[in-house]
Amino acid sequence: MKTAIYPGTFDPITNGHIDILKKAVRIFDKVILAVAEDTGKKTIFTVDEREELCRKAMEGIEKIEVTRFNGLVVDFAKKVGAITMIRGLRAISDFEYELSQALMNEKLYSDIDTIFFVPDNKYLYLSSTMVRQVVSLGGNIKDLIPECVEEALLKKRSKE
Repeated sequence: MKTAIYPGTFDPITNGHIDILKKAVRIFDKVILAVAEDTGKKTIFTVDEREELCRKAMEGIEKIEVTRFNGLVVDFAKKVGAITMIRGLRAISDFEYELSQALMNEKLYSDIDTIFFVPDNKYLYLSSTMVRQVVSLGGNIKDLIPECVEEALLKKRSKE
């Protein structure tokens, strides 16, 4: 069975992430959406919330397993038997960062390959950071995130 992992913070998961996952399941038998516990970033959702939002967003999409991980992503890849890491590329700026990550991951675990997917044109500019900013300023992002994420973001915003 060919297993791939798609690691990330997913704070929050967007339709761009989902687009990449849908492309990945056409190639792999199983794709593990791996939610990072320790990200080094200030997140608005806890790891429990991020994992639950990813689960809800994946409902109805076969061959995707949602779980969390801690530590080096390559150690997690070994543990779950993943042969490939999935990453998304939106722009040239993503490429430089993602290439350096892929090269380091390959140095740490030579049996892992990285495959880059480009999201649909309508998601090329989309990032979790942008989603959080637009929502915090009262903007409408219905077409860019799953409904469960929109509800969670609006709930967070109302508590501020």
